[in-house]
Amino acid sequence: MANPSHANRQFWDSDATRYHSEHANYLSGFYWCPEMFAESEARLLGDVSDKSVLEIGCGSAPCASWLADDGAGFITAFDISRGMLDQARRNLPLAQADVLALPYRAEAFDVAFSAFGALPFVKDVSIALREIARVLRPQGRFIFSVNHPMRWVFPDDPQAFVAQISYFAREYEEYDDGGQLTYAEYHRTFGDWVRALTASGFILTDIIEPEWPEDLTESWGQWSPERGRLFPGTAIFVAQKNG
Repeated sequence: MANPSHANRQFWDSDATRYHSEHANYLSGFYWCPEMFAESEARLLGDVSDKSVLEIGCGSAPCASWLADDGAGFITAFDISRGMLDQARRNLPLAQADVLALPYRAEAFDVAFSAFGALPFVKDVSIALREIARVLRPQGRFIFSVNHPMRWVFPDDPQAFVAQISYFAREYEEYDDGGQLTYAEYHRTFGDWVRALTASGFILTDIIEPEWPEDLTESWGQWSPERGRLFPGTAIFVAQKNG
């Protein structure tokens, strides 16, 4: 049986050096998405100076590092890939873990967040959301950014503007010649996200669709200025755990 966690752990371990080389600007601080939507301006997490904060799927933890420098009360983070964690530039309490089985006690955190980390690569997102809800205190905040559901229908070519993939096709998996899963990414419609959050004990309070900045000329994979001027590439969900 294919194991997406195992496949993506190996993929990101092998891709960590290239990823950091190509995206140094994005990894220089806390940005929610390729639109360079910065937490320093958005403040989606609110005042965390006296809060316990968990970053989900942190990669090399640039966001957690920025929060630590900004005065977060307590910040820790995890990622499934050791290769990504080894790229971390700041001494933080980091863990190698899978979002499907978090190594934290119940109700340990006031805030949890994820900037394109973990959730797009999880096949059964309901398990991940239940785990996140478990480690959050009542009324704890959960904010995460993912590919905008609309973006799924377009190919990775940033200059392509004709929809080619069904909005209702929910998975993309790559296999090697031996039939082993090597990469996995999963799509949710807006309705999927709303239902999954509600079923996991969250109240959805906002959805943010960042606009492409006029002065941003850098393309990143399927994100580009040309596309960004026409339709959104990122959705940021703001939720709160039921009290």
